[in-house]
Amino acid sequence: MKWSAFATAIALAVVPVASAIADARAIEAMKAGYTRPASIPFPANNPYTDRKAELGKMLFFDPRLSGANNLSCASCHNPSLSWSDGLPRGIGNEMTVLPRRTPTILNLAWANLLIWDGREADLETQMAAPVSGPTEMNQNLDRLVAVLAAIPGYRREFELVFPGRGIGLRQIAQAVATYERTVVSGIAPFDRWIAGDDAAISPAAQRGFVLFNTKARCAACHSGWNFTDNGFHDIGLPEADRGRAAVLDLPIMEHAFKTPTLRDVSRRGPYLHDGSLATLMAVVDHYDGGGIERPSLSPEIKPLHLDPQQKSDLVDFMLTLSGENAPVQLPVLFPGTQAAER
Repeated sequence: MKWSAFATAIALAVVPVASAIADARAIEAMKAGYTRPASIPFPANNPYTDRKAELGKMLFFDPRLSGANNLSCASCHNPSLSWSDGLPRGIGNEMTVLPRRTPTILNLAWANLLIWDGREADLETQMAAPVSGPTEMNQNLDRLVAVLAAIPGYRREFELVFPGRGIGLRQIAQAVATYERTVVSGIAPFDRWIAGDDAAISPAAQRGFVLFNTKARCAACHSGWNFTDNGFHDIGLPEADRGRAAVLDLPIMEHAFKTPTLRDVSRRGPYLHDGSLATLMAVVDHYDGGGIERPSLSPEIKPLHLDPQQKSDLVDFMLTLSGENAPVQLPVLFPGTQAAER
């Protein structure tokens, strides 16, 4: 064999190896953007204590926070249903069907601008709206303070957690917010893969991860370890709900809703803010089609032209995001005044 032909053969053999090395490096670079944080952030004006979190947990599961004493925060944010309710639309006071899907509270310690339209700044301010909303928990906030103050156990516990401040709306909200920040998704197969266990997820899921970050464009909005940019996007659904535009009155925010986390997503159907899509494959099909063209449509939403195998790989990848979550032990609630005095 002539030297030129030999050199050409060697070069052709090296190209696939070099390409594979480049691909492996690119995948490792992608992985670096999804490393879990080491600790939960708590705000300086509402620092964590074990006792405050336990008080918040009691309040979260206590139906006396509602006007009819029949709905708790956990009625809609059920830990058995990935902290949502498994329904296309939430159900509130007197079985009222609410206009939007109940969002999960999972990983809200890392979130800002809460609720689907972002009208609440943080967990401390967010609580009042659903508790007092006539179609949600329908509780008079002044009455709520009186209800809790009439329960000896709560009076004692609030004094221990908030010395000298008693029971007030701010203290109630701070306790519940502290508990909600402890609701964190568990270690998932994806996390083990990120940490170096190459067998933790299937080859199909690994292909799906690459698609997620490249052709499928998912990572443009579902970014970082929590798989959300905490932003608001019109994804092109047929609807009348104005979303973020009803808060800001900006045309570009018409029909824009908050990007939800994809952590534990396989346990949280149906999907999207209106609960209109029953399966993850239906969600992939929607994004593949590119949504409805209109001025507010997010520039990230474009036809993807995925083939059936690519769609299946994407779903396989999303299934690896469900973690190993410890069972939630329900709190024993303080008895009311009469029971406590017997």
